[in-house]
Amino acid sequence: MSTQIPVGFSEDFTTEVRLLLQQNDSRFGMAVNRRSFVGKDAKAVEQIGAVVAQKRTTRHADTPLIDTPHDARWVYPVDYEFADLIDQQDELRAIASFESSYVQNAANAMRRAQDDEIIDSFFSDTTKTGEDAGSTTDWATFVSVNTDHLIATGSVGMSVAKLRAAKKAFLAAEVDIDSDPLYVGIGAEQHDDLLGETLATSLDYTTRPVLVEGRISSFMGFNFIDSQRLPLASTTRGCPAFAKSGMLLGVWNDVTGKVSERDDKSYATQVYAKTTIGATRLEEKKVVEILCTE
Repeated sequence: MSTQIPVGFSEDFTTEVRLLLQQNDSRFGMAVNRRSFVGKDAKAVEQIGAVVAQKRTTRHADTPLIDTPHDARWVYPVDYEFADLIDQQDELRAIASFESSYVQNAANAMRRAQDDEIIDSFFSDTTKTGEDAGSTTDWATFVSVNTDHLIATGSVGMSVAKLRAAKKAFLAAEVDIDSDPLYVGIGAEQHDDLLGETLATSLDYTTRPVLVEGRISSFMGFNFIDSQRLPLASTTRGCPAFAKSGMLLGVWNDVTGKVSERDDKSYATQVYAKTTIGATRLEEKKVVEILCTE
């Protein structure tokens, strides 16, 4: 039972219940691939690597046999749940009804959990690969070799120069930016950084306005996702730039809930919600880590 409900007991005429400020939807859920799975784990995708054509130099030559490289990515489910109780006595003492607000609050928590799983998988060092998930792909190792996929550029915040570097990395990796939507996750500080850049806000440098009521939603082919849940290490925030096809949200059980009576809790009303999800990075070259100082 929530111990906070007595705050809502009525000594005056209070009939409105408001949820405190919070993220109430999944910001990244629609920006990544989404697939349904069953079982204790799932092969997210079978991967076929590039091959090299062999030039034919003689007549009646033997047919060349060239091995096609194969790989796979795996995703694992994680369970999230929430429950809280509303006593009958609490409902009698409060003019306002809490039930619908508790349901909405629970749903919001589940959607934020989706974002947390996706955010954790952008730069994961434990991404499972291989036909039997026997290998681990380490992000730190990847960027140590592919240095253009880790953008720091000194102790500064988000900038047009960093976005240009991210776009360059995608083009160099042959990401099809014409058909594969590109996104960048940014926090409030990074959004403010871009507001201070003339190149990002002036119509002198773009064919269409990027500012709508003081907010930048897209620029240079990137769609921005505002999130305050991105990892912050000391004064450095890691912002993911990514192609939609490079990330996956696996759904074993979407957000579901139930409001029921608990006879073991003096017939209190229980609000319950759950979800089972997992996320993974599908291709390293479709993700860029942009380090921004705050």
